[in-house]
Amino acid sequence: MSGPLPLGMPWPSDSKLVLGDPSDSFHAYVHIPFCKARCGYCDFNTYISSELGSTKREEFHKPLIQEILLSQKVLADSGFEPKKLATVFFGGGTPSLFTADQVSEILSVLESTFGLLSNCEVTLEANPESASEELMTGLKKAGINRLSFGVQSFDPEVLSVLDREHDPSTVAGIVTLAKQMGFKASVDLIYGAPGESLASFRATLEEALRLGTQHISAYSLIIEPGTKLARQIAKGIYQEVDEDLNAQKFELASELIGQAGLEWYEVANWGEPSLHNLAYWQSKDWWGYGPGAHSHIAGNRFWNVKHPDAYAKALLTHSQVAGMEVLTRNQQLEESLMLELRTIFGVERKVLKELGVSAQLVAEQMALGAIELIRGDRIRATESGRLFVDRIVLDFLTK
Repeated sequence: MSGPLPLGMPWPSDSKLVLGDPSDSFHAYVHIPFCKARCGYCDFNTYISSELGSTKREEFHKPLIQEILLSQKVLADSGFEPKKLATVFFGGGTPSLFTADQVSEILSVLESTFGLLSNCEVTLEANPESASEELMTGLKKAGINRLSFGVQSFDPEVLSVLDREHDPSTVAGIVTLAKQMGFKASVDLIYGAPGESLASFRATLEEALRLGTQHISAYSLIIEPGTKLARQIAKGIYQEVDEDLNAQKFELASELIGQAGLEWYEVANWGEPSLHNLAYWQSKDWWGYGPGAHSHIAGNRFWNVKHPDAYAKALLTHSQVAGMEVLTRNQQLEESLMLELRTIFGVERKVLKELGVSAQLVAEQMALGAIELIRGDRIRATESGRLFVDRIVLDFLTK
């Protein structure tokens, strides 16, 4: 299970949001909080069977549908006119533990409630061990058009450290089948596990590239406090992560993935962009459905209660929202800087100016080769700057 939710204001008693400026698109995230086993590094809001109380996975699409219908009323009462959904993303947890019928019911309600754009990107995260041909056939029929496979590594020893259950030798067949069935496919990797060598990560990258997917993500492992892996490192079972080695792995990923023809568009992502993730990085409007899910609607951010049992019960008695905040103009600008600087599109210079970032500090970072000017009015991190983009943002906001 993840850490505690942030503190915030209570949900308004009349369930009406005070709206700022809406974005130009609308999106939905659906959180499926179930896993067969907990990975040692995971700090996401996920639950195994012994932690679920009275919650039944086979019935959990029903409270999610309740929240969809509730969101329609909240938005209408608040005067927010949602556009048709541009993207839908089923994340987790392990969404591929849901049946295709459950996914289909949720999508049908989203479509009847808000509508889906004709080119709506509909993604589902899938673990290789639960992505059967039967399931993928059902998902295709339900309306899923993009699968994001949590492969993490092709090295059995690395997978063992991460407590991943799949056999890496099965991945190629599953991903190839998904592509043959017409899905867009992404392979998600994690580098930096204790004991992973540069040679091991190179082999993982090469194997991932041989799959010929349209998209690859490669994230540096973060050791979250309270996780099994953090405790193992503290006890000396595994060594601490080598940040210098991780930097080499990032550079290797950039080199090999770029050589394969997949262009970077965000610090950890290459290829045909995930339109849903771009919506996050560009601060679009989305409603997050499910336990612990976060939403952002016209300057309002709010988050649901965490446990599936408490979430389902809250929907029956009162709002499922655990807390909220109304973002100030300055907070919105800071988020734009933090998120957009990570992308190939960069951040507008006027954002830095409004935040009071000095022209001298910007010039210094350019002279260091950490950022660059593009299209005359936008700034983005260079390849070397992407290694420490969070540090750049912090310097801009604190100096």
